[in-house]
Amino acid sequence: MKTDQLFQHYLKEAETDFSGWDFSHITETGRLATGMLSWSYGSMAKTLMAKATSMLDMGTGGGELLSKLQPFPQTVCATEGYQPNFPLAKERLEPLGVRVVKVEPDNQLFFPDKYFDLIINKHEEYDSSEVRRVLQEGGTFLTQQVGWSDCQDINRLLGAPINEEYAHWDLEFAHKQLEDYGFQVLISKKEYPIQRFYDIGALIYYLKAIPWQVVDFRVEDYLDPLYDLHLKINREGYLDIRQDRFILKATGK
Repeated sequence: MKTDQLFQHYLKEAETDFSGWDFSHITETGRLATGMLSWSYGSMAKTLMAKATSMLDMGTGGGELLSKLQPFPQTVCATEGYQPNFPLAKERLEPLGVRVVKVEPDNQLFFPDKYFDLIINKHEEYDSSEVRRVLQEGGTFLTQQVGWSDCQDINRLLGAPINEEYAHWDLEFAHKQLEDYGFQVLISKKEYPIQRFYDIGALIYYLKAIPWQVVDFRVEDYLDPLYDLHLKINREGYLDIRQDRFILKATGK
């Protein structure tokens, strides 16, 4: 392992800083590819925004996606609970007329009742009662979520524990929860696209960017299994990992 120069190169290269919610360091170079879904969250959001007058983007990250969905409705707000992302979101979005609000915890919405006619949410925690409270009658809630089984192949391959805290979180649970809080669910779909890593550095970069996948991930704690995966990728050309995605579109009754 110590004499494998390529492996050592990837260990060093994976120290590249990660900020906002931007995986371009490994996606735009083709080192990480994600399988297609039968829906487009961005297209669905943009269509809904064309008809909205006031909207909220929950968990905007560094504002990367929202900034690309212009033009905006008359009133547009965004929330972010992760401190490193908050100043990035403000810097990117406020010049575009977006009010960026820091929230803690992430699922609490510090807005008046029935304030928005559209709420969008990509991969962000939410409280169905809070979403319903700030959504106008007849307003729309669109969310794409990551199911609990997402990328658990990584944990198994590394011999890392799987976080059981969110074992309930799947489409069926989320669908029923929205209905219990007075939503009419219009779209409810789940799929399992493949995420493909083409080198071990891309996998390490990914794990450092999403610390909840392998909790307290440190390269030095997983050197042996990482090296085994490095050899596997060298032999086969890639490593495929199953994702877990679902989407819900609902309207407030």
